[in-house]
Amino acid sequence: MKNLIWILCSMFLITSCNSNPAPKTTKDVKTTTDQKKERPSYAVAIHGGAGYQTRESISKEQDMEVRSALNKALDAAEEILKKNGTAGDAVVAAIQILENDPNFNAGKGAVFTHNEQNELDASFMDGATMNAGAVGGVTNIKNPIKAARAVMNHSPHVLLVGKGAEDFASLQNIEQVDPSYFKVEERLESLRRAKAQEKAKVSKHGTVGCVVMDQSGNLAAGTSTGGMTNKRWNRIGDSPIIGAGTYANNNTCAVSSTGHGEYFIRYAVAHDISALMDYKNLSLEEASNLVINEKLVEAGGAGGVICVDKDGNVSTPYNTSGMYRGFATSNARGVAIYKDEEMK
Repeated sequence: MKNLIWILCSMFLITSCNSNPAPKTTKDVKTTTDQKKERPSYAVAIHGGAGYQTRESISKEQDMEVRSALNKALDAAEEILKKNGTAGDAVVAAIQILENDPNFNAGKGAVFTHNEQNELDASFMDGATMNAGAVGGVTNIKNPIKAARAVMNHSPHVLLVGKGAEDFASLQNIEQVDPSYFKVEERLESLRRAKAQEKAKVSKHGTVGCVVMDQSGNLAAGTSTGGMTNKRWNRIGDSPIIGAGTYANNNTCAVSSTGHGEYFIRYAVAHDISALMDYKNLSLEEASNLVINEKLVEAGGAGGVICVDKDGNVSTPYNTSGMYRGFATSNARGVAIYKDEEMK
C-alpha cells in the first residue's frame, strides 16, 4: 500500500512540472527595437556626380556652392515628403534644383560634345508600377528629368531621343530654351583643353540623381546628365538606360548611378544591385558595395551609386576619389563631397 501511494505521488509531481514550465528569462526574449533599428517614415538620397572630387581640385567657393545646392535639393524633396507627397514628385523636385545649377553636369551645367554642343539625357522609374521613361540627346529641354517622367506618364514608350523627344516635350508643355542657355564658359574651356590633349576621356564623371522612399513605402529613382566632355557621334551613356543608370522596384530598392557609363551599361549596375537583394537576399549595403567596389572595380569601371531600400536604408558607395552626395530621412540628414568625410 505504501508503495502504491509513493508511485501515485511521484506521478502527480512529474505531471505538475511538465504542465508548468519555468518562465523564460529576459535573455531569451528580444524586443523588435533590439533586433531592428527604427524605420524612417521617408528617405531620400541625392548625388551630383562621382569622379575627380578632392580637396585640392575644388576651390573653397565651389565647395560651399555645391554643399548649398545639395542642401537645397534635399529641402525640395523633404518639403514634399513631409506632407506625405509621392516619391516621384520628390525625385523630380530635387533633380530640377541640380539641373538648374551650373556646378553640376546636368541641365544648365552640361558639358560640351566634340562639336561644341550640349546633349542631355535623363531617366525616371516608379518602383510601385515598374513603369519608366527616358530621353536622350536633347538640346533644348530646360529640365530633362521632367521630360523623362512625362514619357512614362503620357506615352506608350520608355526611351525617346533627339528631335522626337523634343517634339514630345513641346506637346507636354515642358519648358524649352534656346540651346545657348546651356553654354557655361568653364565647360567650354574643359572641352577645348580635352581637344588640345587629344583625349576623349574625362577626368570627372558628372551626372545628378535622386532616389526616394515616401511615407507610403513607394520607391522612385531619377538620373540626369550632360554626358561626357568631347563625346562624339551622339554617344549616350547609362543615365537614360533603365537598369544601368536608373532602377526602382518596391520589393527591393531604388538606384541612381554616376560614372563611366559604358561600364554601367555593360554590367547593368542599377538592376544588378536590386537583383542581388532579390535573388541572394543581400542587404542594400552588401549588394551596392559588392557591385561598385568589387565587380565594377575588377572590370575597370569608375563611379558610384546612391540607393534607398524598401525599409528606408540608404547606401552611397563609390570607387572614385570623391562624390557629391547627400541624404535625408525623418531621423537624420547630411551632405559630403570627399572620400575622407562622412555625410553630416
